[in-house]
Amino acid sequence: MTEVASSKGQAALRLLALFLLFSAAALYESRHLSALSASEVWGHLRTGSWILQNRAIPHTGLFSQYSNLAWNHSSWFFDLLLGVAYKVLGLRAIPILLMLLKTAIAAVTFLLVRSGRGGFWKAVVLSLIAQYVISGLQPLPYVFSILFFAVELQLLLSSRHSGSARRLWWLPLLFLVWANLQIQFVAGLVLLGVFLIALLVEHWLRGLGGSWLSARILPLPLVRVSAITGLSLAATFATPYGFRLIPAFFKASYSGVAFEHFSEMSSMSFRRPQDYVVMLVVMMAFLALGRRRSLEMFELLILLGGTALAFRIQRDVWLVVLPAIATLSRTSFAERHESESQRTAVSGWEWGAVATATAMVLAIAAVRLPDRDALMTRISQNFPVKACDYIVSNKLPRPLFNEYSFGSFLTWYLPEYPVVVDSRVELYGDEILTKYFDVVGGKERLDSDPMVARAGTLLLERNSAMAKALRNLPALSSQYRLVYSDELADVFVAQSKDENQ
Repeated sequence: MTEVASSKGQAALRLLALFLLFSAAALYESRHLSALSASEVWGHLRTGSWILQNRAIPHTGLFSQYSNLAWNHSSWFFDLLLGVAYKVLGLRAIPILLMLLKTAIAAVTFLLVRSGRGGFWKAVVLSLIAQYVISGLQPLPYVFSILFFAVELQLLLSSRHSGSARRLWWLPLLFLVWANLQIQFVAGLVLLGVFLIALLVEHWLRGLGGSWLSARILPLPLVRVSAITGLSLAATFATPYGFRLIPAFFKASYSGVAFEHFSEMSSMSFRRPQDYVVMLVVMMAFLALGRRRSLEMFELLILLGGTALAFRIQRDVWLVVLPAIATLSRTSFAERHESESQRTAVSGWEWGAVATATAMVLAIAAVRLPDRDALMTRISQNFPVKACDYIVSNKLPRPLFNEYSFGSFLTWYLPEYPVVVDSRVELYGDEILTKYFDVVGGKERLDSDPMVARAGTLLLERNSAMAKALRNLPALSSQYRLVYSDELADVFVAQSKDENQ
């Protein structure tokens, strides 16, 4: 009886731990609605609505004053899904999407550790750490890349330690979906390429009789893995843009203007607790590899590559966190650890109970989200809703010169005024964006820049450097008149154009 009661108590504790692990972040989002502060999501929503209305895939710079530029929109399928969700749920679709994505991140990181035979509580702790350091998630396509990368890593590692390539046949299907959701599927291709290289090197070392290879790593059939790699690469061409997405990857993800102007592309400053946690987790992962006293080529290569990239670009921290927790999940295969893992195994009915409870709680939280008017009030705290309403009601002249941080929102909320710039780095390229940032940063004369000179209306951040110049410099204040101002935005109109209306 005591053992039965103890078993039931452990099961209840596991259920509670999994429920909190999978639902806590989502419930937090339902209260704070941080998804509504994501600037890029509005551009995706606008594009998704356009795809639904026109039943076509965009190939040029829609909603922009550079509409003639070619646009390979790698996230078109995400936009379509978001557009459908918005049509059904309205503005609630955005926070609901982020709630689901946060739950998925919790689940996939937990399963990644458990697949490495890590104990139940180790998986819970490492999943919590991963969620903590991969912070600031937004309802954007890159979250799907985190999820798919984790799934791919789990498939590769499980095949590597089982000696069977059967699970790897899921990879072509994974890449087919991934390539139509987000352009960082290229990172997944690189991971698969590193896996194949590691297999080739280990095959060569085995031929030399290398005894330093880990006995836990079983040889995989190279021909079969090579075929799967080729099929996965071919699957990424099954998009409306074909092979063009791969060369566009670096332009979209690692452009020069992004490194210069976007804080997320800077290296870790170690001014946040998360940075120190990442460093500690990575150090522990390298230590775990070293303690095995055998060469595990794949794990070593992905840890080295992920560390070099993540510590240089804080946006890509997940590229080292996921391999690190996967490595830590395999730190020991001693018999006592295996028996402990078996004692804390999650049974099928427990998974069903946790999934049901999590789904019910998230559904209740989704139903209790505020209505559209309340959500628009929340949105107006971060974006120039009132300024846009003023522009439309007073029919201010076109074209529009807008603040970069407003651009994506304007494509959705102010569709009558094509933007001069928004967050689509891959559309505008370094030349246009560099010129834009030089203008708003004061490196170029405002009155001589064609983007400003042709603008009829200027929508700028409240008291930004450019707004102050238009107010205070006599040469500019005589050309542009402030017609509206609130806590977020200033609206200026070109004097001569205003008088000609």
